[in-house]
Amino acid sequence: MKKLKLGLTFLFVTLIVAIFTLLNWVLESGELSLLALEPSRLLPSNLAVVDLVAQQSAPQQLRAQDAWKFVYEKLPDLPIENNYISKETGKVDPNNTLVGRLIRYHVFVKGRPTNYRFDWKLSLADYLGATPDYLVENVYPGNDVLRENPMERDRTAIQSLNRRQRDALVQALVDVFTENSGRGGPPAAGTKPQGRETSPEIPQPQPGDAKLLTP
Repeated sequence: MKKLKLGLTFLFVTLIVAIFTLLNWVLESGELSLLALEPSRLLPSNLAVVDLVAQQSAPQQLRAQDAWKFVYEKLPDLPIENNYISKETGKVDPNNTLVGRLIRYHVFVKGRPTNYRFDWKLSLADYLGATPDYLVENVYPGNDVLRENPMERDRTAIQSLNRRQRDALVQALVDVFTENSGRGGPPAAGTKPQGRETSPEIPQPQPGDAKLLTP
C-alpha cells in the first residue's frame, strides 16, 4: 500500500514538473505569451491616438479659424482691424481680423458653444465690460503672434457698435456656425459661397441705442 502511494505521489510530481516545463518552453518561444506580442497589436500607439483626436477635432478648429470670412461677407461694414504686424514675418497680417480674434476668444479662450445667440452675447458683453469676465491681455488672441496686443483696440471697436450692429453680428456668427457648418471650405477672395444672398448692410448708429444686453 505504501509503495502504491509513493508511486502515485512520484507520478503526480513528475506530471506537475512536466506541465511546468512545457509551459515554460511555450512562454519562452513566444507562441502564447502576451508579452511577446507587439504593443501596437494590443492597443494603438500614442501617436495613432493623437492623430485620431487631431482628425476628429480638425474640422471644428478649421471652421473656427475661417468663419470670420463668412461673417464679413454677411456684414461687410464691420471694422476689420487687420493692420497688425506679425512677429514671425515682420509684415502686416491681413488675415488676423477683429472678427477672427472675437471667434478665437469665444471658442478657445472662453470655451463657449458657437450655435447659441446667448453665448455670443456673453462674449460681446466681455468686450463691453458688462460681465465679471473682463478681457485678459496675456491670453487674448493675437497677443502671441502680433507685435502689438490688439485687445484694447478690439474692445474699442466692439464698443463703437450700436445695439443693432451687435445684434446683426451675433446673428451672423450663429448663422455661420449652424446653417453653413457643412460646407467644404472657406470662400476664395472676392467670391461668395453658393446660395448666399446679398450681404446685408449694418445699420448706422442711431442716437439713444442701448447696449446689446439691454432687454
